[in-house]
Amino acid sequence: MEQPLASFQREMNRLLEGFFGPEAPWGDGEWSPRMDVSETESDIVVKAEIPGLDKDDIKVSLSGDVLTMSGEKKDERKEEKGNYRLLERRYGSFKRSVTLPSAVDPDRAQAEFRKGVLTITLPKTEETRARKITIKEESD
Repeated sequence: MEQPLASFQREMNRLLEGFFGPEAPWGDGEWSPRMDVSETESDIVVKAEIPGLDKDDIKVSLSGDVLTMSGEKKDERKEEKGNYRLLERRYGSFKRSVTLPSAVDPDRAQAEFRKGVLTITLPKTEETRARKITIKEESD
């Protein structure tokens, strides 16, 4: 079941990205990739949509309980036909941070970048993993 605050944060991010996103005419070259954070019993998984970049253009760091992703997008389109010439360039950087809901083991973290989606898997520390508590039956 999704946490109410996570749902609210995702909706607010979506609304703000639509208003201040990379296509906004008043933009300053900065943009913010869409991001999802999910939690399983053993891991925290962060997925970010970062199309048009190579993995070498992306930096990921973890400081305490804050995960930060940053990078720079350089997009150039060139088209020439006869006396027609089109050259479009778009540049922009991003930096996105998220406070993780549980302590993680940074030495076991893994990141994969595939088809424009960055997936970061952060294993929880043993102390923060959910444990089952056995309920004893009371005898009369």
